[in-house]
Amino acid sequence: MTSPIPGGRPGKQPGRGLPEPPKGWPIGSYSTYAQAQRAVDYLSDEQFPVQDVTIVGVDLMQVEKVTGRLTWGRVIGAGMVSGAWLGVFLGLLVGFFTGHAIGSLLAGLIGGIVFGVITTAIPYAATRGTRDFSSTMQLVAGRYDVLCEPKTAERARDMLAKLNIT
Repeated sequence: MTSPIPGGRPGKQPGRGLPEPPKGWPIGSYSTYAQAQRAVDYLSDEQFPVQDVTIVGVDLMQVEKVTGRLTWGRVIGAGMVSGAWLGVFLGLLVGFFTGHAIGSLLAGLIGGIVFGVITTAIPYAATRGTRDFSSTMQLVAGRYDVLCEPKTAERARDMLAKLNIT
């Protein structure tokens, strides 16, 4: 029998598999994810049961790093390049099955460029100059707490006290 709830099994309580707040006792707090990861890796190297450990990002922030200015030339150029790659791939694929490699490649390249320009120009035009920059987005935390199940938390805290993370 299958369950309508992803990851659920018949007979399990309703709501299982849904997000829950993390549980456990704090055994360390770090300013970067790399430091928290290093702490858990150290516990693993020392044969600690790391399945009892959870890394929790606290004070989440969405960070948008501006990477450059957008102009019509950059938008159309980027559309041409991405469309050309897609067109070359599809042209080679069609050419492989039809036996007309050069014709399929050229048709795919031209079609891909047209498609790429259209799919980048329309969204850029829709912004009407209100977003003339490119950026990347990232979710980061102000700090990363490492939590552990109460049965092994004291031992983990003692182990991490020996580790000098800076």
